Amino acid sequence: MRITRLAPSPTGALHLGNARTFLVNWLLARQNGWRIILRIEDLDGPRIKRGADQQAIEDLRWLGIDWDEGPIYQSAHKEAYDAAERLLDEGGHTFICVCSRKDVASAASAPHASDGAAVYPGTCRNLVFDLVAGTPFVVRFRVRDEVVTFDDAFAGRQSFDVARQLGDFVISKSDDTPAYQLAVVVDDAAAGVTDVVRGDDLLDSTPRQMLVYRALGIADRIPTYYHLPLVVGTDGRRLAKRHGDTRLSAYRDAGRSPADILAVLAKWCGMDQAIGAASASELLPHFDLARLPRSPIVVDPSSDPALRLESRRP
Repeated sequence: MRITRLAPSPTGALHLGNARTFLVNWLLARQNGWRIILRIEDLDGPRIKRGADQQAIEDLRWLGIDWDEGPIYQSAHKEAYDAAERLLDEGGHTFICVCSRKDVASAASAPHASDGAAVYPGTCRNLVFDLVAGTPFVVRFRVRDEVVTFDDAFAGRQSFDVARQLGDFVISKSDDTPAYQLAVVVDDAAAGVTDVVRGDDLLDSTPRQMLVYRALGIADRIPTYYHLPLVVGTDGRRLAKRHGDTRLSAYRDAGRSPADILAVLAKWCGMDQAIGAASASELLPHFDLARLPRSPIVVDPSSDPALRLESRRP
């Protein structure tokens, strides 16, 4: 059986962009008979918002998006992440790095990725540290000079020169919690996840995660990836507070119905003929991944009445 996962992070409320990705994931799964796991990615401690996990669950249920297992919390899997990190270390795939983010960003020798972010220049990769207690450090995955290629089920053929474009990446943070690139591999592999649907802002995470799968000796468990264009603001950047309130809970509080939001999401998914559906399940006969727009969806409440938050409550 094929398995996918809905993986909200409780660092904030679900917004329209999150909802569109989760809806596409759910529609693909229910059309094709995949099993769905709900996983709460709650490892980013300082940014976790109290109650955001339950809010996400309520928002998904309100839209009619269900799942077959969960919620499962990443924070319960520390032993599994530690075991994976030890295995990577024993295989010579990791090294300790004492560079701060500022150090990496300001390094004169640091190349830059296509999005402008600094690529780690390898400062610590050949050094050995006798760390004094309390010295902050991260653990990085040591990449080789190679090209990683894969076929994305939506975005098509992808190729990354990992050393030049991505650099040695963090797998364990300075607070001894696993970084995203390690945690999702460990959890997806353990759950038998075969299909991952997410925004294309995570496209360059895929080669990193593929390298971790290979280093752990589980390359046969690498899932099929589907990276979807983002929902963005008028400035072309992914949705955030600067674009106004696009939280599902805000629309609920303003008296909008699930059908109101589903009408917007259906349009964004290339299902104009399904606008008016009263539930997510009514979209199933109309969904076709091939009709999903190939460019980002631009949210502009000033020109789209459906996105304005004027209250409809009596």
